[in-house]
Amino acid sequence: MRNAFYVGVALASLAILLQPSARGQPGDGKVVQTVALETSKLDQPLAWMSEAKRNFSAVKDYSCTMVSQENVRGKLLEENIMQMKVKSQPFSVHMRWIAPAKFKEQEVAFVQGKNNNKMRVKSNVLGAKIVGFMSIDPNDPRVLEHSRHNILEAGIGNMIDRTLGTWETERKFGKTEVRIGESKYNQRDCYRIESIRSERRPEFYCFRSVIYLEKNSKLPIRMENYDWPRAGGSPDGDVLEIFSYVNLQFNTGLRDEEFNK
Repeated sequence: MRNAFYVGVALASLAILLQPSARGQPGDGKVVQTVALETSKLDQPLAWMSEAKRNFSAVKDYSCTMVSQENVRGKLLEENIMQMKVKSQPFSVHMRWIAPAKFKEQEVAFVQGKNNNKMRVKSNVLGAKIVGFMSIDPNDPRVLEHSRHNILEAGIGNMIDRTLGTWETERKFGKTEVRIGESKYNQRDCYRIESIRSERRPEFYCFRSVIYLEKNSKLPIRMENYDWPRAGGSPDGDVLEIFSYVNLQFNTGLRDEEFNK
């Protein structure tokens, strides 16, 4: 299989070429004074994630296998494995479950602006007596029994935006320890960024996060979030949620029909 992340290399190169020059115009006779800005350990991660956002802007659609596990209402649920398809405009998502067995062949489809912004769901659990698809609000309590997030938050683009917002907020407080290293995930070279919050604040989603950015494209392909340590629990925090994107393929020309259920 052709390495789907080759597109990331091209996108990253394009982003670099499009950057405005930071140098002054020659011969203007002006002395440019530089101002020393306060630096943060989050500066490099923010720069990489901004690059990811620029690169992702060229993505019209993608398909992948998504692996997720979430702690909902204090209980760590089973790992879910889904075939996932996403279109950028209009924001469209289709997921079909591979595992666990009780969810196998379950499907969820959503197209923003269609069907009164409701999901189309074929479920083995929700409304099990209903044959075929039914319409469900993304914030239906039955849905939120199985996930910490609704479908409007799904996908790589949303992960990029949420992470940028989180890091920009944390940079202001200066209460986050950052550890940057190199690692591999799904046989891809990655930057591994671990962020640990030194105090509990309403603005901080969790105690500790680990995100893997594919080196060439800087796109996030795995995110781990951990809860604040509790008595008798792990000092690194218990798992809140893990989302991984594997077998990524970009801009394959997904059709609207694949999301209309």
